[in-house]
Amino acid sequence: MAAGKSSGVAAEKNASQRKAINGDSAVSSYAPSPADSPRHSASSTSLSSLASTDAPAPKKNYGKLIDTYGNEFEVPDFTIKEIRDAIPKHCFERSNLRSFSYVARDIALLATTFYLWHNFVTPEYVPNKAARVVLWGVYTFLQGLFGTGIWVLAHECGHGAFSASKTVCNVTGWFLHSALLVPYYSWQLSHSKHHKATGNMERDMVFLPRTREQQATRLGKMVHELHELAEETPIVTLIHLVGQQAIGWWNYLLTNVTGHNNHERHREGRGKGKKNGFGGGVNHFDPRSPLYENRDAWAIIMSDIGIACTISILVYLCKQFGTANMFVWYFLPYMWVNHWLVAITFLQHTDPSLPHYTEEEWDFVKGAAATIDREFGFIGRHLLHGIIETHVLHHYVSTIPFYNADEATEAIKPVMGKHYRADVKDGPVGFIKSMWKAARWCQWVEPTEGAEGPAKGVLFFRNRNGLGTAPAKIAAPVAK
Repeated sequence: MAAGKSSGVAAEKNASQRKAINGDSAVSSYAPSPADSPRHSASSTSLSSLASTDAPAPKKNYGKLIDTYGNEFEVPDFTIKEIRDAIPKHCFERSNLRSFSYVARDIALLATTFYLWHNFVTPEYVPNKAARVVLWGVYTFLQGLFGTGIWVLAHECGHGAFSASKTVCNVTGWFLHSALLVPYYSWQLSHSKHHKATGNMERDMVFLPRTREQQATRLGKMVHELHELAEETPIVTLIHLVGQQAIGWWNYLLTNVTGHNNHERHREGRGKGKKNGFGGGVNHFDPRSPLYENRDAWAIIMSDIGIACTISILVYLCKQFGTANMFVWYFLPYMWVNHWLVAITFLQHTDPSLPHYTEEEWDFVKGAAATIDREFGFIGRHLLHGIIETHVLHHYVSTIPFYNADEATEAIKPVMGKHYRADVKDGPVGFIKSMWKAARWCQWVEPTEGAEGPAKGVLFFRNRNGLGTAPAKIAAPVAK
């Protein structure tokens, strides 16, 4: 009897936790709540990690934590309930009419741009070949922005922020993402796990930084040698950044690069013998991938069908209009979409001010605060639907539609206080400059030098380029 009562209380508590984070239970399947995955594994989140979301966690003595800038860092101490209570109730409302109006607008922008260039950027109207090349370059850039807008709307669908109807969200998201060669359900599932474990060094799925040990192994050096190494040349940084922007998205889909590599801990045993990298069995297209659970197989297959349909259409169009034309009309804009997607995600989670946490010190509130808002001017707020400017709010309540996110962001700032982070200096130019800064400053993470106890579980970016806080000086092991 006592056991039954205890079980009922636990179930009620879990339900209240889920409601506190997710809001309407009708869309809880989209939400980033750790309560959705009570069994602990590298692919899920335990409820023990959620302890601080309903009530403040017991105070810990972290001592003095120093971020990459050299500023003292304090671990967040507010709750998810305080965040939700601060947001006006109307911000949670989703309008099918308004959401679809943005889809119609973005498709109209794509169609109008194609019509104008196809009919008027021709030898008849623009005799100069160099001018035509430049104008068609502008075409690919514009279509890339409009296509990224479509990508963001599909992202809204994946989170249930597009509509209160799960069916409307999934059908719309499947069509929009498939048109951009994105495996909708496969991405939705892995992205949900990213939200459930943001900033967690063992379970995060997106732009998880290397530890000091991993960085040393990559360079073929000893851990204690990192602070002594010469500066990485700017050309090496540039090559890495160009590669990331050019192939980073497909590398992520095919190999899970930047995601966690703890697949052996998968609770259903799907990760046995699998690891990130080509041929490692970890990707977004195989129903057997350890990124998913057994129950997800149908969703992965549906995602693959969507990709196959788009590829079939593209092959047909290439035969009808020529591969060269399709390269300019579709594939170059598609590369721009991938570039913006990687750049946006990279800069949302990589900054000298942001921490990461070990499993022992992580919880949902801390992880969601380990994100940053930036500014991309008219393009960001109108063409890209504010995905750059309101990302912190999105990690706390991902079902709020983008057109209410600015108001909701302003509402949570007083609650977050000094824990809210934004870098809006220089607007769009500052956003582009931040890519270079993040690549130079943020090479691996490690604890603050001299950290003891729980402070060892709060990690900050360090680099060997002499920028910001220096890496910890570690003595060489003494030979026996």
